[in-house]
Amino acid sequence: MFKRSRITSEGSVTIPAAIRRLAGLVPGTEVDVALENDAVILRPSQPTTKSGGERLITLMRGRGDIALTTEQIMALTRS
Repeated sequence: MFKRSRITSEGSVTIPAAIRRLAGLVPGTEVDVALENDAVILRPSQPTTKSGGERLITLMRGRGDIALTTEQIMALTRS
């Protein structure tokens, strides 16, 4: 799957959402970049410090579809 993107003057590039989703790239993901033959390879770095639970939380962060305050969430956990 190829998607077109543009490199900014600062060297940043936007990875299309469909590719980010398929590759499991979320905000804050560290990536390794390499040049192999004529291709630029970008892949998630191997986790070094995050546990499985921490990675899961990173993936889930910001995906909730119900807006609750901290007070409301705490009330639900206490009942």
